[in-house]
Formats: sequence, C-alpha cells, structure tokens
Amino acid sequence: MRESDIIVVAPYNAQVNALRDALPAGIKVGTVDKFQGQEAAACLVSMTASSAEETSRGMEFLLSLNRINVAVSRAKALALVFGAERLLDARCETVEQMRLANTLCALAEAGQVERPVIRRAS
Repeated sequence: MRESDIIVVAPYNAQVNALRDALPAGIKVGTVDKFQGQEAAACLVSMTASSAEETSRGMEFLLSLNRINVAVSRAKALALVFGAERLLDARCETVEQMRLANTLCALAEAGQVERPVIRRAS
C-alpha cells in the first residue's frame, strides 16, 4: 500500500492540522467535508474527542450520522475508526443523542474494538 492509498479524516480543523504535522506528506488528511465524493483504499477516521460530552461543537456534530457515514464510506477496502473508549459511554440527554450514540456503538460492535496498548519508557 502506498501513502497515496490512504486518507485520514478528522472532524475538526485543529486535529487535521496536528495529523498533517505528524504524518508523511503523501497521506491526505482533511475533514469529512473535504473528502466528500472521494475514495481511497484505506480511510482512517480520527474521532478526536475523548468523550462526547467534552466536544467543542457538541455531540450532535461529532456523532452526526451523515458525517460518520461519509467518513467510513470513503474507504474502498478498509476503514479504521480511532477514538477514546469513553465515546461509547456517552451520557445522552435527548432521544436524538441516544440515536447518535447508538450508531457509534453499533459501528464498534460491527467492527473489531481494540483496547489501547500503552507502552511505558524504561
């Protein structure tokens, strides 16, 4: 797989900028809006926030069904979603928030959820 076969999607411009700084220049990084209509062999989705309640634009923006659908459907072969486990435990106050949180949980159940590996420097 070449760098040009990978796109990385994040919901917020600040995360996009941080990812661009950290990743090789050949990997395209952008928001969902930038990649609408484009595809790549692999799409990596960074959920960015550590919890749904702590998002700068609200749970409805981060967990938007349309945004998540567009993000994962950019992948021709492989879509990986990276996020904090706490996103699956969102505290919902409305029926709409419950629907959004349930969609993220269903996505996690359909895929394989990996626990983070933390390596300590020796």
